[in-house]
Amino acid sequence: MNSKILCFGELLVRLSAPNHLTLQQTHSLDLQFTGAEANVAVALAQFNLSANYLTCVPDNEMGRMGLGMLRKYKVDTDSCVFGGERLGLFYFEMGIGHRPSKVLYDRSYSSLAMIEKGQIDWGKVLEGITWFHWSGITPAISQAAADATLEALQAAKERNITISCDLNYRASLWKYGKHPSQIMPELIRYCHLLVGDTETIDTYFGIKEMNIHLLASQTFDSFPNLQNIALTFRKSIHASHNTYRATLCTRSNFFESKEYDIVDILDRLGTGDAFMAGLIYALQKIENTEQYAIDFATAAATLNHTIYGDFNLLKVNEIEALMQGNTGGRVIR
Repeated sequence: MNSKILCFGELLVRLSAPNHLTLQQTHSLDLQFTGAEANVAVALAQFNLSANYLTCVPDNEMGRMGLGMLRKYKVDTDSCVFGGERLGLFYFEMGIGHRPSKVLYDRSYSSLAMIEKGQIDWGKVLEGITWFHWSGITPAISQAAADATLEALQAAKERNITISCDLNYRASLWKYGKHPSQIMPELIRYCHLLVGDTETIDTYFGIKEMNIHLLASQTFDSFPNLQNIALTFRKSIHASHNTYRATLCTRSNFFESKEYDIVDILDRLGTGDAFMAGLIYALQKIENTEQYAIDFATAAATLNHTIYGDFNLLKVNEIEALMQGNTGGRVIR
């Protein structure tokens, strides 16, 4: 059976100061569209999977332009709904060297944050879907968005759809009076694949454990439906130089990627979403091993540091070339 993947989350406008200028310096801003789940959908489409995206956008030029951009990259947006008056946005100041990057959010009262219960016909939307993906960003933006996420997960479970979540903790987004530990555990209990880091697992679930094997074991014990837990590890030497590696834990085994030394970073945003998409791609193909999956996902995230903007526009063969050690950067003719 062919996979049909649906990603649910908020579509955002990214406004970036060009050429490593600070926001105070710049007189112009580059406009792009992004969003954790939209980024995953675009990457999956580049891997020639059936990638579908669901969000709520305003019925105006900005909403239609954003959906049009996703369709340009072969993402199906037919399930999207219209409502509300604005897209969420953020301003981005790209760091360099020892000056870190900065993100300033402007997402209050966005279309997805104001979504109404029952606005999405989940039975219709999930027809034919084999994999449902969401992230911790969606329930962070409002109680309404958290409620819509729960509706989706309950409907997906009824249809035996595989469910994945990237925990994606954003402290500045949880503004509606709930701590993530009050919301996320109920949602995660529906999931089969979880991606995060040790700090976020502590914040969401109160599981504080530095031993990765014990951390995974305790998380599996807390959420019986989980089949796979992936953890990413980033060390930031400075804004332009990071190291990156990851592990994949099943209930019986442990797989680890190589560590990449990433120098001359062009754009860090969206790299976690590239990892998520790489993992979904690899795990839904039954001929792949878990070791291939974690290697592919880590290589996808690593290469995405070289692409301006949040979308990972790389093909499978380009990622596999890095996995095989092709790091020389020679011109491909």
